[in-house]
Amino acid sequence: MCATCGCGNDTVGVITVGHDGPADPGPEHGRDGPPHSHGPGNEHAHDSHEHAHDGGPPHTHPPATETVTLEQKVLAKNDHLAQHNREWLRARGILALNMTSSPGAGKTTLLERTIRALPGTPIAVIEGDQETVRDAERIAATGARAVQVNTGAGCHLDAEMTRRALHALGPAAGTVLFIENVGNLVCPALFDLGEAGKVVLISVTEGTDKPLKYPHMFAAAGLVLVNKIDLLPYVDFDLAACTGYAHTVNPGLEIFPVSATTGAGLDRWYEWLAEQRRAAAPRLEGVGHPV
Repeated sequence: MCATCGCGNDTVGVITVGHDGPADPGPEHGRDGPPHSHGPGNEHAHDSHEHAHDGGPPHTHPPATETVTLEQKVLAKNDHLAQHNREWLRARGILALNMTSSPGAGKTTLLERTIRALPGTPIAVIEGDQETVRDAERIAATGARAVQVNTGAGCHLDAEMTRRALHALGPAAGTVLFIENVGNLVCPALFDLGEAGKVVLISVTEGTDKPLKYPHMFAAAGLVLVNKIDLLPYVDFDLAACTGYAHTVNPGLEIFPVSATTGAGLDRWYEWLAEQRRAAAPRLEGVGHPV
């Protein structure tokens, strides 16, 4: 069980869907310590909790500071691996975006439409879900390269899972890499994957006050897409109020209302992607050299 968020991710699998081997092998990391059942990137020690019951002597608990220290160690190790991923991606001019949302907000539909709308842009996708390869199969059907990361009981991707997925996917230099995280607006805010930025997708069916309920994710985001605006006539959602709430958490946050179903508002999203990709392109410093 992850000491930071309480999830268990001991059955992580990286599954390649619908393409040949990697164009460029992903980054390699050294590992500290023996294999651990809590999943790559989240190793930590266990302290026993011995309890006496039925009239036995009183038992003791570890000080509360130990929990904080464990969480700090887990996140510090993840951040180290994430920085290695980031350096590998930057050296190849790969724009990596961590796509986060609640379940069902429309991330995969958005990516399908984006890939088909930008045929001249090399795009690859890492799909994160607890089970199945359904989303990776949907992406592969568009012609883009995709790998599926199944986290088991885990509720988020981490930097080590991302490294393994990069190794399997091997995105070419200059690629736009979408990392579709597990549907969750809590833990993905804490775990850096090595991305250039986080994109949060919310839908109008989720409620106006989403930014206030999940402030850490909105504070970490560089862009918010408010999806399913085609449903605005049928739901109780105040777009202006939601935008205001998001700006109280993150004043500089860009917010684009869109519909991944109808295509409304997506031109701004495509323009934003082009700008981000141009910013990443000059970083081609060592392409072809192993990391």
